[in-house]
Amino acid sequence: MDLGMAGRRAAVAAASGGLGFASAAALAAEGARVTICGSDEARAMDAAERIGAAFVVADLTRPEEGTRFVEEAARLMGGVDILVTNGPGPAPGTALDTAADAYPAALERSLLSVVHMCLAAVPGMRAAGWGRIVAITSLGVRQPYPNLVLSNTARAGVTGFLKTLAAEAAADGVTVNSVLPGFHDTARLRSMNDGGLPDVPVGSADDFGAVVAFLCSRQAGFLTGTAVPVDGGAYRALL
Repeated sequence: MDLGMAGRRAAVAAASGGLGFASAAALAAEGARVTICGSDEARAMDAAERIGAAFVVADLTRPEEGTRFVEEAARLMGGVDILVTNGPGPAPGTALDTAADAYPAALERSLLSVVHMCLAAVPGMRAAGWGRIVAITSLGVRQPYPNLVLSNTARAGVTGFLKTLAAEAAADGVTVNSVLPGFHDTARLRSMNDGGLPDVPVGSADDFGAVVAFLCSRQAGFLTGTAVPVDGGAYRALL
């Protein structure tokens, strides 16, 4: 299937590895011009070279760096048609044991960084009459994970923001969706599981990237405001 992506300009955040890299690779394979970002210059450069992308060094724990990434990507490519947001999650902790003063930093890195990236990208997309925003969030927005209260809280906020933005931008040809990963075979998952994989269904990062690419496609032009679980059936509720 031709996804109609040849020549489109895609900015993919936190794409030095894992699901961000898989998403950037899928977009590049479909003919998009891609700029990625990462906090480590060597890793970002290596990832960019592997898929023929440009790169920007940006620390997305600081929301203003999200704005700078999108602006720099637009400068390098002459604009941004596609934005894939992604970033590092906050520290683990339970609701009862996590201090209230831990929340502002978690919201900055996992909510406000997304807001900054979207607000930097949307004006150009609206002016062009075409745009795609896809946020990589977490299955925790529908099925909160134990011991991840900061992530559950921040990612749910992202989902609310994206749903609101989707309604406001739809008339201008801009779609806004999110993907909710379950367990995927990435270096991060293996590092959290003593070098192996957990005894649950585990998907490939490439399969995840393919879903992101479809949401950025010409064919997905009437699909907006959705939060799509990509989890091998781990989410069991009806809605």
